[in-house]
Amino acid sequence: MYEPILNKTVLMSGPKYFSVKELNPYSHQSDQPDANLAALEFESIKACLEQAGVVVAKVDEPTDCQDGIFTANWALVRGNKAMLSSLPPQRQGEQAWAKKYLEAMGKEVIETPYHFSGQGDMLACGNLLFAGSGYRTDPRMHQIVADTLGYEVISLQTVPDLDADGKPAINRVTGWPDSFFYDIDLALSILTPNLIAWCPEAFTPESQEKVRALSIDKIEVSLKEAKEHFACNLVSTGHTVIMSAGAAKLKAAIEAKGLTVLTPRIKELAKGGGYIRCTTLTLDNQ
Repeated sequence: MYEPILNKTVLMSGPKYFSVKELNPYSHQSDQPDANLAALEFESIKACLEQAGVVVAKVDEPTDCQDGIFTANWALVRGNKAMLSSLPPQRQGEQAWAKKYLEAMGKEVIETPYHFSGQGDMLACGNLLFAGSGYRTDPRMHQIVADTLGYEVISLQTVPDLDADGKPAINRVTGWPDSFFYDIDLALSILTPNLIAWCPEAFTPESQEKVRALSIDKIEVSLKEAKEHFACNLVSTGHTVIMSAGAAKLKAAIEAKGLTVLTPRIKELAKGGGYIRCTTLTLDNQ
């Protein structure tokens, strides 16, 4: 087994309070996850990460937080600094929890003035930071993150959901604009320091142009695999990729690049709008 060069240490919580309350555009309260199966899925992700050499820092679940399993949304960490997320009102119970644990780990926790979805909406690739905006992250956060953490930010936007009149839809729970790809980690992933996977159709034309212009290697993901199988929502160590079992085309493309692929089967977690990447917060971005 190769030592990880990405995601060497990740923070994970757990599925104890996981449920669905229509926070995301395709989640339905009537379609509740099976708690036992969700717990098994979580453990299977954790086991795959550990098999790949990732150190998992496990913390207790935040009490009564439906999405507390999705630690990627708790912060964005680089070096000793952690920029704390500012989540939808329905998830704000997670913020104090995240701050407590990150400070206990020795991180300097920086609170943010605008809504911000943490690592879920900002993915580091070396000194580049792919940053989503317009849905769960206020675009004003991009400059704040650049100034605070020193990244070169690539500001992107995924395509909006549209209402019956063809206008951008507003999420009835959060009151914020909505997209199937509400966080960028549903549309783009980091495989190695010089290789990404992304779904071009998930992005606006302007954002597509920005990504295509970058001088890094890219694998294109179909809209079908991105939407139906959460293909982009994966974790890579730079050698081993833990990804969706349903995204056969992306799996083949990744293996053709010489990476090893592990595919836990995830169904229940997807009911809440999250997947493999969502359950992990990287603690060692440099």
